[in-house]
Amino acid sequence: METQTPEKWYISAVKFLPLLVFALLVIVCKLDLLIAAPIATLCAVLVYCCLKRTSFDGAFQIGVDAARKIMLIFFILMFAYGVAECFMATGVGASLILLALKLGVTARTIAPVAVIVCSLLSVATGSSWGTFAACAPIFLWLSHLIGGDAVLTVCAIAGGACFGDNIGMISDVTVLSCGMQDVKIIDRIRHQLAWCVGCLVIALVIFYFAGASLPNTQGDVQQALQQIPQSAYDALRTQRPSALLLLEQVKAGVPFYMVIPMVIVIVMSFCGLHTLLCLGAGMVSSLALGYFAGTADLASWLNDLLFTGFSDAGGWVVVMMMWVAAFGGIMNAMHAFDPLAKGVVRISRNVQQLMGWCGVICLVGNMALADEAAQVATMSPIVREITETHVETGSEQDAYRLRLRLATFTSSMGIYGSELIPWHCFPVFFASISNAVYPIRAGGFSSLDIISRNYLSFLIVGTILLLTFTGWDRFVPGFSLPRDAKLKR
Repeated sequence: METQTPEKWYISAVKFLPLLVFALLVIVCKLDLLIAAPIATLCAVLVYCCLKRTSFDGAFQIGVDAARKIMLIFFILMFAYGVAECFMATGVGASLILLALKLGVTARTIAPVAVIVCSLLSVATGSSWGTFAACAPIFLWLSHLIGGDAVLTVCAIAGGACFGDNIGMISDVTVLSCGMQDVKIIDRIRHQLAWCVGCLVIALVIFYFAGASLPNTQGDVQQALQQIPQSAYDALRTQRPSALLLLEQVKAGVPFYMVIPMVIVIVMSFCGLHTLLCLGAGMVSSLALGYFAGTADLASWLNDLLFTGFSDAGGWVVVMMMWVAAFGGIMNAMHAFDPLAKGVVRISRNVQQLMGWCGVICLVGNMALADEAAQVATMSPIVREITETHVETGSEQDAYRLRLRLATFTSSMGIYGSELIPWHCFPVFFASISNAVYPIRAGGFSSLDIISRNYLSFLIVGTILLLTFTGWDRFVPGFSLPRDAKLKR
């Protein structure tokens, strides 16, 4: 019987070189993914040519084939960016904030209300940074007026602001993570819905009891908006102009029926309709209702909102994703991640533990790269190859369910893992925005403040790892892994 000759250690090291180049370009050189990904891909092509003794055309064609497989994701990204622009500009986001604040807010309830509002807004707009920038001035100054806890409030805003990036349909991280694992966005949302909503509910309870000793005086939103200094508006105009527009809409007021486009998208998606139809309905309904609300007209909808959304997607995320897909395809073709896979398999006793370690790999990758998109792009092909090589499934449906968990891992560890890493761009940005819009706190806000009471982030990261490692995910509706899957050594 013929045995396979073990690969030399230096060959394995050479195969891993493109990934090292990718990481160094992002971490050390601080290059944007749009530049780092092509360079790393070309490096992978050259390594493949040398090791496989093939032509440049043959090696690069592998990358082209990998990018071709996710072509549908490019169209979804364009529509997602278009929906985000429409919802932000026509008043969908502002109506969500006004609707929630209409119920009344006290110092005891401001943190849980902030979590709910920011979660809904982030689902509607697909932007965690935009959500935080729009909501921070409102809730921080409202908290100031009613005697709330500034750190508790800002942590609630941060946690809720990332909810849409983890489970929404129009976040680029959500779309990217699904594209890298070749799964449908709505399938992934259904897979993790009960778990995500469960974490959100538990976080609301924790935030409420954390502020239970605070005053119970109800705050005036309009008074809080009037307290926001001009310097805060100037800071938003520089750092997040879209958030400034939303904040001004909240101040001026928009009809509550502007929330309907978001409801339409969610209902259509859960009815099983194609993602492009759902997103298209959201864009059209926001135009129709925005026309009656006075926030949109056909010319601005076409020439400003859709044009901006489509061009933003095409100008960065679509092109970046093409190169990332090509990079992953070439790395997989030369089995670059085999040594890492063997190490993870060696310490795993079953499929549950193997999947849990895949989650840890994603979290560590995010800590190393300090960028959630870079983590998704870099770690996705690694964890997918580990799973597909070392897990035996009884059906394609079971294999698909494993990829759903991998997409959830890369997104959750990318988004919510980011909020627990002091040097990551997420807490750094959140702290800088908080200091700009609420400059009166003694000592200001730091990254550690954003982390300190970020209960939703701790719950998301901690529970998905715990449930996966232990197999307790079977008790969460729709979240269990295939029971018949077997580990292959």
